[in-house]
Amino acid sequence: MTEALIRALDLRAAIGNPARLWLRDDDAIAPTAALDHLLSLTEAAHIPVTLAVIPADSGAALAQHLRAAPGVSVAVHGWSHSNHAPASEKKQELGAHRPVAAVLAELSRGFNHLAALHGDQFTRALVPPWNRIAPQVVAGLPALGFKALSVFGPEAAAPLRVINTHVDVIDWRGTRSGRADAVLMEEIAEAMLHGDKPVGLLTHHLVQDAQVWGFLQRLFALTANHPGCRWVGLPQLIGLP
Repeated sequence: MTEALIRALDLRAAIGNPARLWLRDDDAIAPTAALDHLLSLTEAAHIPVTLAVIPADSGAALAQHLRAAPGVSVAVHGWSHSNHAPASEKKQELGAHRPVAAVLAELSRGFNHLAALHGDQFTRALVPPWNRIAPQVVAGLPALGFKALSVFGPEAAAPLRVINTHVDVIDWRGTRSGRADAVLMEEIAEAMLHGDKPVGLLTHHLVQDAQVWGFLQRLFALTANHPGCRWVGLPQLIGLP
């Protein structure tokens, strides 16, 4: 199950150009056992993690809980993770279904709310709910103070840094459970071998099953100390030229 990834790691090590991997986990709101499980895995492997936090539903409890957690950064996950699209369209909170000014006002509120709560752990990045955002909303992000945007899939041109995730651990369109190790590791390997952009892994701690948790343990064990890759935090990626 791990052969493809090991080959890719060994190749990147051999050419002296380790791949950059990063971890984003969506929908954090409050301290939970699932969140603690995620943080215990990342801390043990010394892997940074960015939590996409829903501002409207999150407060001091989460901020206090994360304060002593090493390697954790917090990004803005929309405002309330509410769908404003009609039933005929895919779910969107940051789409073109409302006035742009109203959408940006909510994002500004969320930015300021999380910045005040999380201090140095706050990173000026937006993670749109459902990974969807209208271009006219993207255009307004720099003026709000955002330095980066992170969705899912290939990066597109934008007026701010785009640092996407590329491998999702959950089979949303099928079983809605964890995807097979072999498939996930093949996808990570492919991303590592095609281009030099950071490879983003997307998790969702609140809904993960045993397959996902097991996969993360196996992936971290394989990659944490391999010379063919290095795990980096989103704040570090935003700061790189």
